[in-house]
Amino acid sequence: MPINTTGPAALASRVMNAEAAAALITDGMTIGMSGFTGSGYPKAVPTALAQRMKTAHERGDRFRCRIWTGASTGPELDGVLAQADGVEFRLPYSSDPVARDKINRGEMEYFDMHLSQVAPMAWQGFLGQLDVAVIEISGIRADGTLIPSSSVGNNKTWLDRAHGVILEVNRWQNPALEGIHDIYYGTALPPNRVPIPLVRPDDRIGETGFRCDPDKIMAIVETDMPDRNLPFSPPDDCALAIAGYIVDFLRHEVSRGRLPSSLLPIQSGVGNIANAVLSGLLGSPFEDMTAYTEVIQDGMLDLLRAGKLRMASATAFSLSPEAAAALNRDMGDFRDKLILRPQEISNHPELIRRLGCIAMNGLIEADIYGNVNSTHIMGSRVQNGIGGSGDFARNGFISIFMTPSTAKEGRISAIVPHVPHVDHINQDVQVIVTEQGLADLRGLSPKQRAKVIIENNAHPDFRAALRDYYDRALAHSYGLQTPTLLHEALTWHQRFVDTGSMHA
Repeated sequence: MPINTTGPAALASRVMNAEAAAALITDGMTIGMSGFTGSGYPKAVPTALAQRMKTAHERGDRFRCRIWTGASTGPELDGVLAQADGVEFRLPYSSDPVARDKINRGEMEYFDMHLSQVAPMAWQGFLGQLDVAVIEISGIRADGTLIPSSSVGNNKTWLDRAHGVILEVNRWQNPALEGIHDIYYGTALPPNRVPIPLVRPDDRIGETGFRCDPDKIMAIVETDMPDRNLPFSPPDDCALAIAGYIVDFLRHEVSRGRLPSSLLPIQSGVGNIANAVLSGLLGSPFEDMTAYTEVIQDGMLDLLRAGKLRMASATAFSLSPEAAAALNRDMGDFRDKLILRPQEISNHPELIRRLGCIAMNGLIEADIYGNVNSTHIMGSRVQNGIGGSGDFARNGFISIFMTPSTAKEGRISAIVPHVPHVDHINQDVQVIVTEQGLADLRGLSPKQRAKVIIENNAHPDFRAALRDYYDRALAHSYGLQTPTLLHEALTWHQRFVDTGSMHA
């Protein structure tokens, strides 16, 4: 039993099953849930809560809640609550397909946020009160402090801000997790903010557990349930080509003296291509690397095992099922190489700027001037959220975005005249990479960027159409700083709706 009953005596009396704990949650409450990209999220209580919601709806009663998390979670949380029509509002990130469909049908309100801003906004109070925190942990110490699970996310803030706390103590998590966390309690709102004393990715500046007022703990539920992450696909030729271009670019930057031979701390977004890039670093000449990022993926574990990566700091794991099981089994071997922090620290803009992170993130589409859309299809249908890419892109030492040049079996170009939704303005985008090549946009004017992006990033099937658009924009645009024909740009996207193809 992972609960140490030599701690606060009252805690032992609060152990109950998930159904009894879920009964403490009522319609209209705001709930802060743990979880970040499929790691460390509560699994039993949300499932029981979803069943209560379904039963209430069958009676004709309203039962919906506002859900806050760290980022995306797993099917036992986002999935079941969305299927039960139990979520009226969601922040800050969602990638669950059922939730996505409800958001796009207008049945669920969604606030997409930079992940570094969630905790400060919760403390500022304008998001409203937080009624209950439902947090997965891996144990409770004798002194009452809580041992975090496989993600930290916003858990510190939820525990502090919530009126009541429900804990899921998951014995599936390896006890060797204890000690890898670094929970910093020194953040404050203006005018009382002070510098965060972190100057290297492997600095430890906090505590290894969460503080929690025992009087706020309403329920403790014991579970034995694995995290549910999605598998990574083996790198295909496209992913390998993108990885090769990025590694070559980093080698060039080292040769020019703009990066040290061990690089600067790496940040990598989630996904198959991002993971392929990390795997590509295995065969690179770079040694003694570090990572300061949001999530630790399969490729980072491979780099740690190979000794290429010295340490990795993040807020959560985002691993394939096989890698998660292997890490859980071998956690003791990684304890001195991993740090999990609150996401307000892992994604803190000032720390990212200070450390000089190399930011590598994916996108849905980029336009010829370097603006990036990473969240919406056709400008209005949300796909996921901005996540931490904005935190790192704007503040990183180098900001790299990567994508295949086409989607939908080559029918859609990822390089377009004008993105219909902008998540990252062109000033925050320094390098774009596709399997066609790499466009280094640093120091280039918009017209210079357009030529480089069309020739280096666009698929050959779409270059002629992009050149044609750019030539007409030069001839007929209102101004020539950033030549744009808005109607033409929108027609480019409308062509896909009308014909199912983006070919010119």
